[in-house]
Amino acid sequence: MIFKAAVLQIKSVSRAYDQNIKTITDKMTEARKNNADILLLPECFVTGYDLTISNEQALTETDIQPLCDKAGKLGIGLVATALTRGKISPQNSAYVIGKDGRILMKYSKVHTCDFADEKVLESGTEFSVCDFDGVKIGIMICYDREYPESARILMLRGAEIILVPNDCESMRPRLQALSTRAYENMCAVAMANPNGSNAGNSCAYSPVCWDKNGECIDNTLLLADAETEGLFYAEFDMDIIRSYREHEMMGNTFRRVSAYKDLLDDNIEYPFVRDGQKH
Repeated sequence: MIFKAAVLQIKSVSRAYDQNIKTITDKMTEARKNNADILLLPECFVTGYDLTISNEQALTETDIQPLCDKAGKLGIGLVATALTRGKISPQNSAYVIGKDGRILMKYSKVHTCDFADEKVLESGTEFSVCDFDGVKIGIMICYDREYPESARILMLRGAEIILVPNDCESMRPRLQALSTRAYENMCAVAMANPNGSNAGNSCAYSPVCWDKNGECIDNTLLLADAETEGLFYAEFDMDIIRSYREHEMMGNTFRRVSAYKDLLDDNIEYPFVRDGQKH
């Protein structure tokens, strides 16, 4: 079974909702013609990454219904991203839309960048996994991927593929981290980032890091350059991935969880104390 992800590397336009939705629907059509199962967007694509938005101006599920309708008509999935309405303040969210146009899951970014403009946002509270056409998909958004616990929890909740809407620069260490997240959790990973100088580098990684003879192999399935705009594709062979997960020793195999208690301690000490930290 091949699961094919279309990864969009393009900048959206802040507050130009109709224009951004047209871009998405055009790219959904293109991706479907290329037999993709799902289209992954960069972070906050529908609204643009514009944090001056009020909670009343942020989007609701009703506002993304045209994308659901298009997904159902075309028979392609979509990870739709936007600033969405929270209880008090906007959230940075991703909707996983199935091939039938139903919303399978809404995920709101847990690790908001509270050291920067995102401190005005309302953080999500948990990581979730959904069943997409027989494949277990988890989502983490941009800064979430800086913390290994994000991918680890998604793996523990059953994720086979982790999709990452992203919008940032200085990608080299982030690419290395995503490759490592795939390796250590035995989960496939794909990331969409807007194109631009010192940006782009949309990517995908397989969890399979050595062959049946124990020889190391490159787990990179996709690595775009920084500047090129458009769709890129990554194919995940789920039969190979699932066989690998059944036999190899990463993921949740020989972990010694009794030694991990400090991971749940929210005390922060020097040199990691920063302004604006939240627990």
